[in-house]
Amino acid sequence: MKLTPALIFFLFIQLLSAQVQDKVDFIRAEVLIEPTPSESCINGSVAYQYNVIEDVDSIYLDAVNLDFSAVYLDGNRADYEYNGRKLVIKKKMKKRDSHILSLDYVARPKQTVYFLGWDDAIEGDEQIWTQGQGKYTSHWLPSFDDMTEKVEFNLDIILKQDYTVIANGKLVKKETLPNANGYLWQFDMQKPMSSYLVAFAIGNFEKETIHSTSGVPIELYYEHKDSVKAEPTYRFTQHIFDFLEQEIGVPYPWQNYKQVPVQDFLYAGMENTGATIFSNTFVVDSVAFADKNYVNVNAHELAHQWFGNLVTEQSGNHHWLHEGFATYYAYLAEKDIFGEEYFYWHLLETAEALERFSQDGSGEELTNSGAGSLTFYEKGAWALVMLRDRVGDANFKQGIKNYLAKYAFQNVTIPDFMGEMEKASGKNLSNFENLWLQESDFPFEQVKAFLVEKSPSIKTYFEIKETIGESKDSAQTILKNNWSAWHSSKLKHRLLLDYGDVLPISFIAKVLKTEDGKARQALALTLPKVPQGLQMDFETLLQDKSYATLEPALYRLWTDFPEKRAAYLDKTDGIIGFPNKNIRLLWLTLALVTPEYRMDSKPALFKELSSYTSSNHHFEVRLLAFQYLKNIGGFNDETLRNLIESCSHHVWHFKKTSRNMLKEFLKSEGSTARLKAIYPLLNQEEQQYLDKTLGK
Repeated sequence: MKLTPALIFFLFIQLLSAQVQDKVDFIRAEVLIEPTPSESCINGSVAYQYNVIEDVDSIYLDAVNLDFSAVYLDGNRADYEYNGRKLVIKKKMKKRDSHILSLDYVARPKQTVYFLGWDDAIEGDEQIWTQGQGKYTSHWLPSFDDMTEKVEFNLDIILKQDYTVIANGKLVKKETLPNANGYLWQFDMQKPMSSYLVAFAIGNFEKETIHSTSGVPIELYYEHKDSVKAEPTYRFTQHIFDFLEQEIGVPYPWQNYKQVPVQDFLYAGMENTGATIFSNTFVVDSVAFADKNYVNVNAHELAHQWFGNLVTEQSGNHHWLHEGFATYYAYLAEKDIFGEEYFYWHLLETAEALERFSQDGSGEELTNSGAGSLTFYEKGAWALVMLRDRVGDANFKQGIKNYLAKYAFQNVTIPDFMGEMEKASGKNLSNFENLWLQESDFPFEQVKAFLVEKSPSIKTYFEIKETIGESKDSAQTILKNNWSAWHSSKLKHRLLLDYGDVLPISFIAKVLKTEDGKARQALALTLPKVPQGLQMDFETLLQDKSYATLEPALYRLWTDFPEKRAAYLDKTDGIIGFPNKNIRLLWLTLALVTPEYRMDSKPALFKELSSYTSSNHHFEVRLLAFQYLKNIGGFNDETLRNLIESCSHHVWHFKKTSRNMLKEFLKSEGSTARLKAIYPLLNQEEQQYLDKTLGK
């Protein structure tokens, strides 16, 4: 085989990809970017300062599909090669030398940077935000798809439009550029971080600034339309911050902290250094707060500022050191806010999920770099719960402090952490590691014994479960005879979920009259059918301040008592629900399929339901609307166009569900002809996807 220059370069790149770039140390990056929303592109430049540790003939940066217009080394044009993924600078460099590598480029990222709302007719919904997630920052910034290269990134951002700009670090300057050429925002970082944590967000945001007890500025962003939701969304934020600083025992390691909610975010949240970006589905009102709030995600992403950002895993085999720790400390924060009962019952739920996962043969080791979220997050948190129980509170906290102090701004392995825990406790923890880190099966009996010891109500729960056994026949008697003696709302809620469907009407009526909202919610979720004698008591659920209760209660009443459908719909008209509009979308669907109900308004109601499938709305809203319209056979041309558009959405699980829904639609008679009729109205990307789907 002849080795062509192209093949030689390919082999060279493959060799570089397999190596750690450990002969140079990148110190600082001065980044300037100018997003152009109309073209979904970024004009950028970056100057890297780096030191040579050992003699080296080349260096490289990860850079995915960027167009480079200039590459300079120490002010001179550099000899470089680029294959669309790595930029290689070929030059012999001597130990102890320092250099500056400067690059000008254009990025048209297909992922990692998302431009939303710039091509619709809605004023004020425009956003740009990033999501690096491990190694993808190189799609918009030549950087390092490697967590072990830590750099001080200082960002300058130019934007022609006057939007709010948020990025890592301290905002040191915002100035208007001459000749009405836009605005310059300058952000300064003082400490190094891995490049996957570099981030920015742009949009129509307002903010409230609070301070931790230790004096750290905490900037809380929100859109103007959500100003009344700012308080319930960010409720307990200062409490969480103060708690984590005290519990971890190491001061918050960055200059400030910012949180910004964005549209159609890929995950719940992302812990970019000092600047968490999270899904605006957590922007909630006070009613929603009771069932779905930002508290856990808030604490989880903040805990990452220590575990993941201050100390960073060396590779995916050590991912427990990020997600397990952030999950654990978030649970501790919730324990401090909501109490021990909340904490232990939540741990029971996660333990049961892990046990089911393990029994299915899907259990995973915590050292498995390919493990899933349930393992890294929940099993990882459980490992820390049990480690703390093993070594004791004081030793655990001392070990954490020593670990963070020793490896600050460095990369770590599980042995690094376990070594510090053994030193702090004076105990050999090899048996712990074998059970919790190396075993794939989840040790449910061990955690069950732990929970029974810690929580009297969980102990009672397992005793009841054992007494009742496989048959539910005795559940009625046991619950009726002992109900008043039990004072744990968590226990009662769980028992109603388990046995509510076999309880007598008189007992259910008593619960509906005397118990709290969570017990009532359990009945709304559990009863397969509402008995006639329970109708009036069940109707009181429509008055509960809970969107999670109202949704199943409305559906159950509408289904079981057809003669009162109009009354139930009138009573719940205008209620929106969670950010995914769960109540409104259910209401519209029920109103449309209820004969004789508001006949003159049905076209408007159908138009409203269909409108929620458009890209103007959050993907969770769209998904629910698609599902309801599918169930009632309500896909029209507008809905089908929106469904095809969603088949290319950047959120993969929404895209996957939309594609499956389109395939299901294609099984119906006449579907192909309908899609061909709207084909000319689709853009090129949508036409190409439809061609592929139709087998053209």
